[in-house]
Amino acid sequence: MSDVLQAEPNGRVLRLLLNRPEKRNALNFALCRELVDAVGHANRDPQVGCIVLAGAGECFCAGMDIGEVQDLRPETIGNVHEQLFTLAARLSKPLIAEVQGPALGGGAGLAANCHIVMASEGAKFGLTEIRLGLWPFLVFRAMSAALGERRAVDLALTGRIFGPQEAKEMGLVQEIAQDLPKRTMEVAQQLAESSPSAIRSGLNFVQEVRGKDWEIAGLIARRVREEVFQTGDFQEGIKAFREKRKPKWPSLEEPSTSPGEKTP
Repeated sequence: MSDVLQAEPNGRVLRLLLNRPEKRNALNFALCRELVDAVGHANRDPQVGCIVLAGAGECFCAGMDIGEVQDLRPETIGNVHEQLFTLAARLSKPLIAEVQGPALGGGAGLAANCHIVMASEGAKFGLTEIRLGLWPFLVFRAMSAALGERRAVDLALTGRIFGPQEAKEMGLVQEIAQDLPKRTMEVAQQLAESSPSAIRSGLNFVQEVRGKDWEIAGLIARRVREEVFQTGDFQEGIKAFREKRKPKWPSLEEPSTSPGEKTP
């Protein structure tokens, strides 16, 4: 791992720190590539139960590195951006954004691509690409999924910047915390202690039913639920509940991937 991205393991939580504070953690090619590779590796590592994305300094991520973009072939940076802004669609582990300060353009898209967004009271969000004569093409899907298409279009058209309370009201942010790193780690550790097989099945289910009609989604839900009923984790969860003790998940000892699972 290079200087632009730092890995900070804490038990079963892996905190990945965007480390270009002098550039407001702008997404250059090297950082994008490192981040895609690091998240993919963590997704395959059975010792990792939850992944946290954070930014060094006073900014989470200011979006695309404008100083670099004109020097790269569009398809080169486009390919890595496509992988970066669709990370959650291929993950079987929770991905949390720890947003302190601005998350603008691609930074807002990166946050929207996470399963949970935690924000400081000083956090700011915005799809500001329109100010550069651009549209947030690659991050738009994640923003639409988080906020709804109409609201995502509004933000893309206006390029306005908004605070954490409005972001929470929109559904982009789940919690605003005074001590953001501490609270984010508490949430991440709680998720990392949950059943890996249940989380894996649930996140895969979310992706499988996306775009399906109501009846087909229901059939998929029944199939997946019946599969989960047969897992050792579900049997252990029931037993632990009856015995009023903390579960010891059998899937913690198993490989983190399952047949047919997509990995970054």
